[in-house]
Amino acid sequence: MAPVQTTLSTTELARLASLARDLRREVLVMTTEAGSGHPSSSLSAVEILVALYFGGILRYDPARPHWPDRDRFILSKGHAAPILYAVLAYAGYFPKEQLRTLRQLGSPLEGHPNMRRLPGVEASTGSLGQGLSIGLGHALAARLDGRNYHVYALLGDGEIEEGQVWEAAMAAAQRRVGNLVAIVDHNRYQQTSPVASVTDPLAYAAKWQAFGWKVVEVDGHDLLAVHQALRFATAFEDGPVAVIAHTVKGKGVRLLEQDFTWHGRAVPRDRLQQVLEELE
Repeated sequence: MAPVQTTLSTTELARLASLARDLRREVLVMTTEAGSGHPSSSLSAVEILVALYFGGILRYDPARPHWPDRDRFILSKGHAAPILYAVLAYAGYFPKEQLRTLRQLGSPLEGHPNMRRLPGVEASTGSLGQGLSIGLGHALAARLDGRNYHVYALLGDGEIEEGQVWEAAMAAAQRRVGNLVAIVDHNRYQQTSPVASVTDPLAYAAKWQAFGWKVVEVDGHDLLAVHQALRFATAFEDGPVAVIAHTVKGKGVRLLEQDFTWHGRAVPRDRLQQVLEELE
């Protein structure tokens, strides 16, 4: 079971930074070998998942994936499955070698997470806008069952244009669900355009607050800041918390950072080595 930590030392931060680099490498390699996937949407969320899974925030036990008192993580932006798979493999849910089977016929590492095929996946996601509702259900179930686990749902900034997200947000605040955390991966781009062409990102914090949520804004690539934000959100009991993580789509790879149209494309094989060297 992952240990519960309250702070991070310099040594631990260095360990997490090294792990983040390794996970970025895994995302790039597995999507290139698959010839498809969503590397840029995965790369923007790396530090968030590293802090959550390996910074002692999330309680889990790979040997008991259905442990009733485990915390739940729901990848609402299900197209970022490559980073979730990489994290689950490094956390010990399945062998790392299996990452090379991404999107292959018969592989449980499908294009979007399938909870019926892979241990550690808490919800089958892909149709955007549903993850927060699922998370709210888990959080309310904890209350009914007398358990103290937390639920963390990672949403995309394009995804929160979906109305169902705000129905769940309204219900969670009304019921003062103190064990639910929404994390918005604000990487500024959706599949076909900047999110600013559809909604106003400057209004995100005010909107969540208007729906009754406690809001924390953070640099989503600053491991210490992300860890502190998640630690605060976990400790806050007087209702749900929204962590707005300001990130960069394709973080770590200039090729992907500078062109949002890589959203659903893998790096070609003939450019992969150059990209991997850039990570180092």
